[in-house]
Amino acid sequence: MARETAPPHSKALSFEPAASRSTGCPAYSQTLPREPRSAIAARRLVRAALSLWGLESLIDDAALIITELIGHAVDHGRLSSIRVVVSRRSEEVVRVGVVDRSKITPVLQVDADGDQPSGLGLLLVHALAARWGTESYRWGKQVWAELGEGKPRE
Repeated sequence: MARETAPPHSKALSFEPAASRSTGCPAYSQTLPREPRSAIAARRLVRAALSLWGLESLIDDAALIITELIGHAVDHGRLSSIRVVVSRRSEEVVRVGVVDRSKITPVLQVDADGDQPSGLGLLLVHALAARWGTESYRWGKQVWAELGEGKPRE
């Protein structure tokens, strides 16, 4: 069985994130600063992993979703770092997620008047993902979304 290698880093970012690493069969994760510009490195990790797995058709939606999940973690996380996880759940399904140390569970808010200034990112995640949710831990949570080729949204 071939061992996957971590996607390369770009020198375009001014901070030095921890190296990406394979986290299992098959998955990648990367610890990043809890700041908006970490979305750049997160999108790069998502694109590299999906390209390696031959799932290029999912890249655009996955990149948008990870950007929104990073935004949520930046707004609600507690510590200075977050963890991005990209895993292959099956042949055609991938999960992207962001782990932070906050226990605040995201709530999909639908504003009938259209004047809700926040919560729009989760509406985008809800629209693009086959399914999404939160995995709670004793010390925090992971907000995740799954995408799959040819999979209808649940």
